[in-house]
Amino acid sequence: MDSQLANKVAIVTGASRGIGRAIAEELGREHMRLVLVARSGGLLTEVAGSIGCECLIHVADLRKTAAAAEVIAAAIQQFRGIDLLVNNAGATQRGDFLKLSDADWTDGFALKFFGAMRLCRAAWPHLAASRGSIINVVGVGGRTASADFTIGGAVNSACLNLTKALAQRGLKDGVRVNAINPGVIMTGRLERRIKTAAAEQGLDYETAAKKMVEKLGIARFGTPAEIAHAVNFLASAAASYCQGTIIDVDGGETRTL
Repeated sequence: MDSQLANKVAIVTGASRGIGRAIAEELGREHMRLVLVARSGGLLTEVAGSIGCECLIHVADLRKTAAAAEVIAAAIQQFRGIDLLVNNAGATQRGDFLKLSDADWTDGFALKFFGAMRLCRAAWPHLAASRGSIINVVGVGGRTASADFTIGGAVNSACLNLTKALAQRGLKDGVRVNAINPGVIMTGRLERRIKTAAAEQGLDYETAAKKMVEKLGIARFGTPAEIAHAVNFLASAAASYCQGTIIDVDGGETRTL
């Protein structure tokens, strides 16, 4: 499939590890020019070196109000345009609702929701000019609530609503806006979660992982590359009729309509 992405410009947030790194590598194989955004400059340098395409490294904490505008300004200065924005950054605190603090809630919304919202707003005129697209990497918790994921679920639901609202605006302005809901993906964060569960339950790592898969009702954990493939599709010309589309890449974990 010819994705028609070669030489176009993509911004990928949270690009230093896990799903974000896989997305950057996937788009690099499509010969896109990339703006890689994360808080760790060292890791971004490593990612850029492994990709082999033209990359701009931009170290930013997207929780800060001015950070999004600075990312877009850097992208325009380097590449003179933007064709794709992938909002992937943002992890939220799990835990007992009664023990989660106001600071935990504020931090959860600050990075994943407000960071993405501000990037969409700052990039919008440039995406309209290029007839580009936005892909929000959100999460299945936005569709299915969980008692130990109240912050993440609320943030993800807000991101999905934003996706639908901007997709409606995009019809007028020529910007495609879509989202991907990853399920449980094998990243460093999941590995730490499994190790914690193993310690709490007195199990070895493999047994704890197997029990988690069984509890979720899925056959296996997903891989970052599988999310990256979905991003590639939504960014490509093959998805030109996708507007406000939300794709669950979760191994069947989501069973609601």
